[in-house]
Amino acid sequence: MKSNKNPDQILIITIFALLVFGLVMISSAGVVVSKYRFGDAYYFFKHQLFYGVIPGLILMLAVQKIDYRFWRKIAFPLFALNLFFLVLVFIPGAGLKFQGASRWIGLGPFSFQPSEMLKLTIILYLAAWLEGKREKGADLFEGFIPFLAIVGVVGFLIIKQPDMGTLGVIVIIAMSIYFMSGAKMSHLLSMFALGGVAFLALVKFESYRMNRLLVFLHPELDPRGIGYQINQALLAIGSGGFFGLGLGYSRQKFNYLPEPVGDSIFAIICEEIGMIGATVLIILFFVFAMRGYKIAKNAPDLFGKLVAVGITSWIIFQALINIAAVTGLVPLTGITLPFISYGGTSLIFSMIGVGILLNISKKCERM
Repeated sequence: MKSNKNPDQILIITIFALLVFGLVMISSAGVVVSKYRFGDAYYFFKHQLFYGVIPGLILMLAVQKIDYRFWRKIAFPLFALNLFFLVLVFIPGAGLKFQGASRWIGLGPFSFQPSEMLKLTIILYLAAWLEGKREKGADLFEGFIPFLAIVGVVGFLIIKQPDMGTLGVIVIIAMSIYFMSGAKMSHLLSMFALGGVAFLALVKFESYRMNRLLVFLHPELDPRGIGYQINQALLAIGSGGFFGLGLGYSRQKFNYLPEPVGDSIFAIICEEIGMIGATVLIILFFVFAMRGYKIAKNAPDLFGKLVAVGITSWIIFQALINIAAVTGLVPLTGITLPFISYGGTSLIFSMIGVGILLNISKKCERM
């Protein structure tokens, strides 16, 4: 079988463009809050560069040299280890609690978010598991019910943190892989129905989730309280117009918009470099999607196909959810914008995923 000697060059260029875009925007969006919190205007920029981008690039380049079929052999141990980490976040002394959420594990001066690792390990595990099932993956008792059980266990651990945004991304990842494995449409529709019921139940029993839904339906509701973040984000987006106020000239980053380097960074992008800058970013994600799904289409085996679909869907749907939330198209979720938002754990595991995707591209018959 013929294969490419080099990884997908267009994908590599796209990733580098996204990383540079992210560093530039973190440098600008984080200058005020960095100075206020740490006494260094470029703390977030330097931290993202030295603890996210550089190690992420090194890992991406290293992983793209590893035959992607290697990950099939260790998919289950990695997934099991990840489940252990998800339990560990609730153990006093190991887990770290911040603003009522238990999502981190402390490792000396560093913190680690197991749910970011889970986005990758569940892709590898489901791809290996469904490849082993082959035609039985669409069977009710041998495929669909065990699949629901796997997603259910993971979902329980994630929602206990609580992190509904990450749960949504993981469910989308799982469903995209299951769909590509040859799932029955009736099973997928059943999952949508179950997901809708679960969503309503989760919203009903937690007041802050109900508040987010109310704000989504009525953005003008309590603009100084529960509607503050979305209203400030929309104000930033509207202020930017077509060309933006200019790089570095955001007003909302002056302690008006919460999390300007985190899940709200797209609003700062729109404010500073306008619709033009936002469109360029969306085009970069579109190119990533096209190359990722093309790699999946041309992958030499089912495992490679499912892994490529999972990694591409992870990045693209997380980006879509983040942008949709900041622009008021869906309720606020708190998930980050891949490769752009501040966050070392998220970036490093995203880069490892890209490394695996690049290795699959080297094995494709044609690109």
